[in-house]
Amino acid sequence: MPLSIIQNDITKLRVDAIVNAANTELRMGGGVCGAIFKAAGVRALQAVCDGLAPIGTGEAVITPGFALPAKYVIHTAGPVYRGGAHGEERLLLSCYVNSLKLAVENACGSMAFPLISSGIYGYPKEEALRVATAAIRDFLLESGDGIDVSLIVLDKELFALAQELHG
Repeated sequence: MPLSIIQNDITKLRVDAIVNAANTELRMGGGVCGAIFKAAGVRALQAVCDGLAPIGTGEAVITPGFALPAKYVIHTAGPVYRGGAHGEERLLLSCYVNSLKLAVENACGSMAFPLISSGIYGYPKEEALRVATAAIRDFLLESGDGIDVSLIVLDKELFALAQELHG
């Protein structure tokens, strides 16, 4: 199945690329971002990120995975949720599409996303899940690329909802 929704630690996955819910300065943050930096090796990853920063909201860049089991880390800067009337959905869609494009350009056969912007950036989790699954499925249908994509959902209630809505 090209899209699966799973509960797991993204830093432990053996996939070609994992996606980091980054900030525009590509600095180590908290949550998923902090966990990815720590697992990859903070100094090595930050050194490469420093040469790529800043990025715009919705943009994505790729780095080596360093000590991670993933070959690459794709960093994308999600939008801060400000009520939904400030282009947040368009920007969040761009995060997924631009990350998927980078994965295809780098011959990735598998990748894993966190639920971008749903932590400290405040995007409502159910809405973020809807945007993520729609963006990924649309991309996979349109591109025809044989990439396996996992969406990592840590919240138990949201995982149950995702299973109910998307099988």
